[in-house]
Amino acid sequence: MSSPGSDVTDVEDVLDEPAHEAAPVAERPPARSWRTRADFIAIALIAVVSVTASVLTWAFSDARATTSVTGPSSWEQLPEVTSLPPSLAEVWRAKSGASLSPAVVQTAVKDTGEEKPSTVVTGDGGEVNGRDPLTGDVRWTYKRDLPLCVVSTGWGRAMALYSKGTNCSELTSLDGVTGERRAQRNGDAEPGTALLNEGSHLITTGSKFVEVYRRDDLVRSLEYGGLRAIVNPNKQPRAGCTYGSVAVTSGRFAMVERCPDDASDRLTILKPNPDKSDEPKVFGSPLTGAKNVQVVAVTEKLVAVAAPAPSRLLIFDAETGNQVGEAPLDIPEADFTDPPNHVARVFTTKTNAFWFTGSRTVALSLETLTPLWTAEGTLGAGTTLAGRAVIPVKEGLRVYEQATGAVVGTIRLNREGHTGPVQLATAGPVVLEQRGETLVALR
Repeated sequence: MSSPGSDVTDVEDVLDEPAHEAAPVAERPPARSWRTRADFIAIALIAVVSVTASVLTWAFSDARATTSVTGPSSWEQLPEVTSLPPSLAEVWRAKSGASLSPAVVQTAVKDTGEEKPSTVVTGDGGEVNGRDPLTGDVRWTYKRDLPLCVVSTGWGRAMALYSKGTNCSELTSLDGVTGERRAQRNGDAEPGTALLNEGSHLITTGSKFVEVYRRDDLVRSLEYGGLRAIVNPNKQPRAGCTYGSVAVTSGRFAMVERCPDDASDRLTILKPNPDKSDEPKVFGSPLTGAKNVQVVAVTEKLVAVAAPAPSRLLIFDAETGNQVGEAPLDIPEADFTDPPNHVARVFTTKTNAFWFTGSRTVALSLETLTPLWTAEGTLGAGTTLAGRAVIPVKEGLRVYEQATGAVVGTIRLNREGHTGPVQLATAGPVVLEQRGETLVALR
């Protein structure tokens, strides 16, 4: 509103806003200390729980129950044997209830690649030992708080199969020279199984179930028989069968089957590595025409089956299963029983297979699998030393010419009351005898 005599008019500025004071900023409380008594208690409780969990895990783990003491990586080649020794004497012995026959690791020589005996493996209770063949000194040890089912060898490694309950389920391979742990696998082999080296695979035996594992990683390549956990039914060729003896060679294995609908025992020839592990590849599965038969030997071409009443050797084609021959045998009826661990006691050379029937040893030609000669009153299949066949007898070791069966001589031994079967092997100049649950080294 203007005043009289004034040239200036008062105007209200509607855009003018009253002045505002800046809002106060709330102050943050001081940082909380993590050093209070409650915090220390919480941290301590967390640590105790963590440690307790770790201890409990370790306490109930396989690692706690395993002892592994490895040995040196070098080994000295054993001297070659060029002539038969005039005598043999015990140089060492060890308990080895888990070995079915002397277990000798063959290791490739670095310079030549040729495989030579490096280590003798023994197994008893839950402990496996790699030993110097000459002295028996322990080079390495692998031990678990589980009972051993069987120990064997193959591909420069020791194979140890343990039982964790009703079956033999824990398979571990160990470097034959150092004892270092290699591949491991959980399986389902039956108690009383053997471990058979087919060349590229490891085969278990049993009366109702057989497994096959690859040599490099022990991955299962075949399941045959009464599978415990059937994922894909109707994949097995027959049900309700039981199994007798088993024999292996490169690329195939043969076994005796006894099925409820068959009039006689059946010979089944299988591929160890079919396309699918639960779908067996069968080369042939003929009826043998006899009962209580035993598969004795198998090559890439032929399979030999011993049959009773009358005693004879049936020869089958390994590719088709067709019978291609027959030869008489001089074997008592009492010998026609399933062999221990489902494996005939056979030792093979480049030219012959020596089969222990239970009362005598029959030499077969590897070319035809027909009998060449028979040694009576023997205790095992035998081995070779300086190119001769050496077969255990009551008096000691009898030496034969491989081709003819002519007796060269006898090396007398005192087995200190042991009269049962004797399985032989050699490691350089050392002759190894498996006498029941004891391994005895002779030189």
